[in-house]
Amino acid sequence: MLKSIVVVGGGTSGWMTASYLSAAFGDRISVTVVESARVGTIGVGEATFSTVRHFFEYLGLSEQDWMPACNATYKLAIRFENWREQGHHFYHPFERQRVVDGFNLTDWWLREPRSDRFDKDCFLVGTLCDNLKSPRHLDGSLFEKGLGEQQHAYRTTLSEQTTQFPYAYHFDASLVADYLRDYAVARGVKHVVDDVVDVAQDERGWITHVTTRERGDLAGDLFVDCTGFRSLLMAKTLGEPFESYQSTLPNDSAVALRVPLDMERKGLRPCTTATAQEAGWIWTIPLFDRIGTGYVYASDYSTPEQAEQRLREFVGPASEGLEANHIKMRIGRSRRHWVNNCVAIGLSSGFVEPLESTGIFFIQNAIEQLVKHFPDSNWDEGLRNTYNTLISRCMDGVREFLVMHYYAAKRQDNEYWKDTKKRPLPDGLAERLERWQTRIPDSESIYPYYHGFESYSYVCMLLGLGGVPLKASPALNLMDPSSAEREFTLLADQARDLERSLPTQYEYFAQFH
Repeated sequence: MLKSIVVVGGGTSGWMTASYLSAAFGDRISVTVVESARVGTIGVGEATFSTVRHFFEYLGLSEQDWMPACNATYKLAIRFENWREQGHHFYHPFERQRVVDGFNLTDWWLREPRSDRFDKDCFLVGTLCDNLKSPRHLDGSLFEKGLGEQQHAYRTTLSEQTTQFPYAYHFDASLVADYLRDYAVARGVKHVVDDVVDVAQDERGWITHVTTRERGDLAGDLFVDCTGFRSLLMAKTLGEPFESYQSTLPNDSAVALRVPLDMERKGLRPCTTATAQEAGWIWTIPLFDRIGTGYVYASDYSTPEQAEQRLREFVGPASEGLEANHIKMRIGRSRRHWVNNCVAIGLSSGFVEPLESTGIFFIQNAIEQLVKHFPDSNWDEGLRNTYNTLISRCMDGVREFLVMHYYAAKRQDNEYWKDTKKRPLPDGLAERLERWQTRIPDSESIYPYYHGFESYSYVCMLLGLGGVPLKASPALNLMDPSSAEREFTLLADQARDLERSLPTQYEYFAQFH
């Protein structure tokens, strides 16, 4: 059996990996994290998927344990502004569609729209976001029962997410890394603060040890590369090729600001906001004590100076004097993510830009799959091959979903947005887009491998973006709509009741601070 794991690099990916492996294997295997004091956390990925709750539950951490320490808040959706046209917005919620007589409520809505807001007519979350509501009452109970908060006698993973949990999290990535570092070290993970100056390999090309500046050699059986875009082990040492997504996803740069604000006065919007811009989009992520914001853009259409100026204009006077963090992003993935005795996790493995908040999800999925495919001393090649296939398919699926955002956005008011309709589409997407114009996406017609998104997400984005024509199933013209009308009315009544009864998100979190 393997006896030791060396994680090279800390930050969110390094400490998520170390803490999870410690929780999974206990003291049956040694885990060491070596990180440089001079390399900070990029901290772009401060928004998450709803599935991240399984990660914290696996570690035995309740929300009250970690959320206040990380200035975390709830995220019920992503609010897309100006993607269809200036002044337009819609929500992509964490909420599955209701079904009436075998057809989704959005299908009935397409037959006869009740308003111009499908996201409020067909889902509850849009109303909660518009009114800054918490998904939990002050006593901690969820706004609606049966949303996936089952009690288990065992720890759950992504594969147990059989229902759609109604929210994810916003958090300060550097504070989460610090929190998980303390968690892991308290459970026996060794922490080495030092610079890696060399990586040694044997005659087969397998890594034997890393050499640090002050502490010398650190040997291990398995090495995990969490060195970010540098990809010190996977790319620089092992020379694993990188497969770029740049031809289909042109945004390759970002500039970010951390903006302290009086969130009690401003209010905590329970969603990430993605606001379309001239050369990309700006994210707004509300934390308990500040907002995180940044402009993701394509360097072919904007200089760093222009992007920073636009971001500061967007933020307004609160941006004065704040230091901007410029980031060059490596968009794509490693051809393989596990080579010999090295596994890349996080940015060293791949990244598809922050839209839809997939960075933390990629880390969580990779860690869980590593545990499920963990080798013994025989190093079964089948485990490596299966792991690589699953991770690559997941990233390729997210790429396709994001490409759809740009292609399907109705906005075409400059060269950047016109060009989003001209770029090559990933294999299979063109055929799927054509099929969806006849019948809206379902589980059988979206990207076929696990990538974290369900068919309702595709439906929401296509309805909201407005650039691909959709129509209701012809069968609905022959069916009695009275049951669907009752469901629309019920949903509207439920939304009004929740608007009255739920606290604001700020009120909910203020009690923990």
